[in-house]
Amino acid sequence: MSPPSIRPLDGITVVSLEHAIAAPFCTRQLADLGARVIKVERPGSGDFARAYDTRVKGLASHFVWTNRSKESLTLDLKQPDALAALKQVLGKADVLVQNLAPGAAARMGLSFEVLSKEHPRLIVCDISGYGDDGPYRDKKAYDLLIQSEAGFLSVTGTPESPSKAGNSVADIAAGMYAYTGVLSALLLRGKTGQGSHIDVSMLESLAEWMGYPLYYAFDGAPPPPRTAASHASIYPYGPFEAGDGGTVMLGLQNEREWKAFCEGVLKNAALAGDLRFDSNARRNQHRDALTTLILDVFGKLTTEQVVARLDEAQIANARMNDMADLWAHPQLKARGRWTAVGSPAGDIPALLPPGRNNAFDYRMDPVPAVGQHTEAILRELGQGDAQMAALRATRAI
Repeated sequence: MSPPSIRPLDGITVVSLEHAIAAPFCTRQLADLGARVIKVERPGSGDFARAYDTRVKGLASHFVWTNRSKESLTLDLKQPDALAALKQVLGKADVLVQNLAPGAAARMGLSFEVLSKEHPRLIVCDISGYGDDGPYRDKKAYDLLIQSEAGFLSVTGTPESPSKAGNSVADIAAGMYAYTGVLSALLLRGKTGQGSHIDVSMLESLAEWMGYPLYYAFDGAPPPPRTAASHASIYPYGPFEAGDGGTVMLGLQNEREWKAFCEGVLKNAALAGDLRFDSNARRNQHRDALTTLILDVFGKLTTEQVVARLDEAQIANARMNDMADLWAHPQLKARGRWTAVGSPAGDIPALLPPGRNNAFDYRMDPVPAVGQHTEAILRELGQGDAQMAALRATRAI
């Protein structure tokens, strides 16, 4: 039976003054659940993330990822008529999300304190690098800088070289907390009838995700060492090369698995009782010796043979896939996780949002062109031909 057409956020309107990743990632997920998301962009160029690269049929990879199912409204908010039009749009909105430069929204009269007086049910979500107050409030913040400030770089990489994450992990963290913050604010409004203010900082979002290394270094203790793709405190847990040059990731969590690994994978049951390796602490202490033993066995096997032995012994493992492997991943294909969405360059493949729900289908509408919906949105507000012609003449839209 097909799911009913109603989605959780049908009827909710979100206005977003957004660029880059954090706010667009938040609002795209709201759109996935059915919200109408009106993305306000600069006339002409739009969100600067549109120009990051041209890898997807001439469109930017970041942009197509975070901006499907939105309507693009171009407004030059430095012009009074354009700002007035935005405030009209906000009069019909449930949520405002913004990640402009620190203080920019407030200077335009778009702070929660100002807007809530006229629109008490409006939810305002401000996303910034460091939050609405404190000594870092006005400091510029980009993803890599927050990875550094939050200590992420200090525990990621090799002993010789700290490494950034391969994706925008600080932006993603902030976008996720903004998304869940908006959802919780909508639930709260349903109980109180009142909107609320959400202040999400990239630093606090990534600091929360750093909980394990923080507590590992509790009370001045040494932090986890940088161990590349291996685990800092559990061994063997990480990448190991097979004889055909492939790499297999594996992880052991307890002594039962260690015995199964020795018997079924290394084919050396006696090794399980070796005093150098009979506890995780001692295996960790004697990593080099154990690595040599493992690689000596794996070096005589192909990647497929190593994986087969690990699977048979019920040892957790994975292949080290690249992006081509992920595009073609058999599990994603088998679960029907790929669909297509429209874009200014035609249809492009897109992953369905994580978490299948049998009660509704996610919204998977096109990625908009710059200003594609400007005229339709302004006409909804009662703007006529003459008013829109005047806005165009001054390049306010």
